[in-house]
This record gives sequence, structure tokens and C-alpha cells, in this order.
Amino acid sequence: MTILWATVISLGLLILIHELGHFIIAKVSGVGVSVFSIGFGPKLLWKKIGETEYRLAAIPLGGFVKMIGEGEEDEVSKEEIQRSFKHKSVFIRFLIVAAGPLTNIFFAIFIFSMIFMIKGTPDLNTKIGEVNVGTPAFEANILENDQITAIDHEPIIYWKELSQIINQSDGKEMIFTIKRDNDEFDVRVVPSKMEIKNLFGETKIRWAIGILSAGEVIIESVNPFEAVLKGFEKTWEITSLTFISIYKIITGVISVDNLGGPIMIAKMAGDQAKQGTLNLILFIAFLSVNLGILNLLPIPILDGGHLVFFLIEAVRGKPLSSNQMELFQKIGMFLLLTLFVLVMYNDIINVFIGKN
Repeated sequence: MTILWATVISLGLLILIHELGHFIIAKVSGVGVSVFSIGFGPKLLWKKIGETEYRLAAIPLGGFVKMIGEGEEDEVSKEEIQRSFKHKSVFIRFLIVAAGPLTNIFFAIFIFSMIFMIKGTPDLNTKIGEVNVGTPAFEANILENDQITAIDHEPIIYWKELSQIINQSDGKEMIFTIKRDNDEFDVRVVPSKMEIKNLFGETKIRWAIGILSAGEVIIESVNPFEAVLKGFEKTWEITSLTFISIYKIITGVISVDNLGGPIMIAKMAGDQAKQGTLNLILFIAFLSVNLGILNLLPIPILDGGHLVFFLIEAVRGKPLSSNQMELFQKIGMFLLLTLFVLVMYNDIINVFIGKN
């Protein structure tokens, strides 16, 4: 039951935010909207307000905003030309289409900013959770649950600072100030080059001493301005990692087995909801960034594909022909269907079969 309501809230909210982006910019630009739908397929609930029919449809894997004159084959009366999507400038059409994915990204910034404003910003402290046998830290008699309070007598608070300083040591001897229970003392440690697994499972060589974080978090209060800045930083961090991941999947560095689909999203949403409302909200923000980026990919039938068509039109001074557009749409549909089959296969293997 938790998985169901967490999935409905997560996907439903993100689809709503995405389509609202298209809808609002279309309305502001003077484009008429005939349908605003959450979901595809048969209508479950609907209500017409003004010229727009608002729908909740049966297949909750997306949504759409149907604008007047959106399709090339759509007939537009003389009275509706000024409110027709295809009769607007390339710039206006570009803005309307880009608004969906960009709204998802800005929604994530909003979520992170509000959380940081209310809860503060979390960072790992320097408490040690594990010391690997045979490493410089082990040889220096550093133990689990010790806390590093200074390096070369310079105070240190955050794990990311600790990691950065060690990696930049070039193997020079360093003095670590260790807090153990109520005692504080210095030890000398010489970092060595080690194989470290990064976020993508790649093996990297870097200077290290063989310790892992205990996972303890420090919450630092920030003012509203700092919270918004950190909201932008967090969203940019996720955006960068997403693009890097896409690149590494395309180049074969990361296996396509790591791709997940709607079943995996549902499982993750349920898992986060069980850990608390805050975890679910953070997951929604993470998912919102990924949804925005996915829709910006230059694949025909996605928003990103349409943006590429508009750029081509702006350069050529005229749109692609109907035959060219149809060909690209078919290619885009094939790519998306292939991707959908792949992620559904991964979901079944990882979520169901993988349990056995």
C-alpha cells in the first residue's frame, strides 16, 4: 500500500508540474489549450472549464497539453490563427516546449531550497565508521568510531574536506588529531595510492589512508539566501551526475543493466516513504531533475527532439517537411519503445527475480 500511494504522489506530482510548465507558458503566450491531461488513454475523470478540458486518464505514465494548431494536420480557422501554436514564432514555440522540463528542474530547486531553509544543510562529519586492515590508518592505530578533528593542526569538520585534503597530499606525511572517547591525541599518517570505487563503480587511483565514514551528519543552519544558493548547487550536482551517467551508459562504461523503469521507481518511492516523509520529498526532487533532463534529450517525440527541430527551423528559415518530421518521429518512437522494453526487463529482473 505504501508503494502505491508513494508512486501516485511522486509520479502524479511530477507529471502535473511538467504539464503545468507547458500550459502556463502557452497561456501567457496567447496559445489556446483544448486539453490538459494527466495520463494517457481512456478518460477516468474530466471537466471542461472555459475552452480547456482537464482530464485524469487511465495510463499514468505521462501526460500532455493539447494546443490549438499544435499538429501540422490541424485545421485552424481565421479566428483562431492568433491563438494557434504553429502560427507562433519559433522563439515562442521553443519557450512553450522547453517550459515543461525546465519547470521540473526548477521544482527540484524549490524543494531543496525549502528543505535547506527549514531543516538546514546536511554534511557528513569526520567520524570513522571502518578502518581497512593493512592501510596507513590501520598502521597508525586509528580505530572505528574515532573522529578526526584536525589535519596538520588545522581544524576540520566535514568528511568532504577530509577526503579532499588526503587526496591532495601527494603521499606526504600528515599529522591527524584524533578524538577517541574523552581523549584527543596526534598520530602521523602517510597516505598511499589506493584503488577507490567512485559513484559509477569505476576504479580510480587516488591518495587515501583506508577509512570509511560512519555516516554521521551535521546539520548547519543557513539563511534563506544561502538556502536558495544551496538548492541551485544541489540541483546542479544531480544534473551533472545525470549527464555523466548518460554519457557513461552510451560509451559502455556503465552497464545498461543499471537502468530502471516505472517498477523500480515505484519500489524506490515506497522505500523512501517508509523511511519518512522527508526522504520521499528528497526522492521526488531527485526524480524531478531526472525527468526534466530525460525530456531535454534530443530524441524525436520528446521535448528535446522538438527543441532541435525548432533550432533547425530557425537556422533554415523554414521547418522540416512533413515526410522528414514523420521519419524522425518514427525513429524517436522506436528508440523510446526499445528503451521502455529494456527498463521493464531490468525492473522485472532486479525487483522480482533478483529477490530469489
